[in-house]
Amino acid sequence: MQVTMTVNGDSVTREIEGRLLLVHFLRDHLGLTGTHWGCDTSNCGTCVVWLDGEPVKSCTVLAAMAGGHEVRTVEGLEKNGELDAVQRGFVHCHGLQCGFCTPGMLMTARALLDRSPDPGEQEIREALSGQICRCTGYATIVRSVRWAAAEEAGTRTTTTAEPTTGGVS
Repeated sequence: MQVTMTVNGDSVTREIEGRLLLVHFLRDHLGLTGTHWGCDTSNCGTCVVWLDGEPVKSCTVLAAMAGGHEVRTVEGLEKNGELDAVQRGFVHCHGLQCGFCTPGMLMTARALLDRSPDPGEQEIREALSGQICRCTGYATIVRSVRWAAAEEAGTRTTTTAEPTTGGVS
């Protein structure tokens, strides 16, 4: 079957099998390998993309279901060569270790900040509760999201902006 959708602002049309998952469409048909494929059971959250502005686990969506819709992947976060504040926060505050879960974390965190520009720690942890990271203790991830929120608000302070200086906290 033929499917057409908008991915990161570009219209794409491909011939696909009706049973193809969106995660595989993005990776194998479009070469957008930033979206990772982890557990294949919708538990890990590493495959989160946006479908019409809402975060979804792309391993649970058929590519055909995304036809006619707008998809945004982690590659769509940076604009004009500049990283999104969430991406900068993860770099600045060491919010990633191995990086495997990072694309899903970034997409979920960006969605959170779009609907709640100044989330507290509990709100961040709740938003990211569908994401599994086996490397950090989530402390640096939460710090990264808070840094991004402060950066966007123009109110970065030493308590939310400074990176960690050691291992995982």
